[in-house]
Amino acid sequence: MKVLILIAMLVLSCHGQHQHQHQHQQQQQHHNQHHNVNNIPRDEKPDHHRHEDLRETSTWIPILKYNKEQSEDGSYKTEYETGNNIIHEETGFLKDFDTNPNGVLVQHGQYSYQSPEGQLVNVQYTADENGFRATGDHIPTPPAIPEEIQKGLDQIYAGIKLQQERLEQRAKTDPDFARKLEERRIANQNGQYIGLLENQ
Repeated sequence: MKVLILIAMLVLSCHGQHQHQHQHQQQQQHHNQHHNVNNIPRDEKPDHHRHEDLRETSTWIPILKYNKEQSEDGSYKTEYETGNNIIHEETGFLKDFDTNPNGVLVQHGQYSYQSPEGQLVNVQYTADENGFRATGDHIPTPPAIPEEIQKGLDQIYAGIKLQQERLEQRAKTDPDFARKLEERRIANQNGQYIGLLENQ
């Protein structure tokens, strides 16, 4: 009889421990669901030193303003502003250009943003047949070209311009030379080099 009572007490004790563990697991799951409303997966390994699961998340930045106007001639105007103080405006149009039958897209714009140090940065830019050029207080200014070097560059540019004028003048009276000059122009545009034509 004593053995039966001992077995019954042991069974009741084990059953009580199992019930207690089951209730504790349910409470833990309910606690996790309450504090994890976004259903973000948590690490399987328990961390007894940390009560909350710290995760690095990206911040959602709203677009406060966005406008774009597009014309049939290819010109456009666009502007936008974001919730973290980025402001951008740009206009563009197609410009006739002698060496490009499709014209050249010219873009003017400006944008501003706040640097991590809290400084407001403003940039103005132009992009056209001469490339991309930007100005702003934060952009270093190159030193001025010394006068003697500038004179030498001016002479080189004047010589190139004079040579081009001579070639174009000859092309007006020599159709075969005009064809070669056009082939040279196209080759140069494609990054190739034919060579000088004045002695041909």
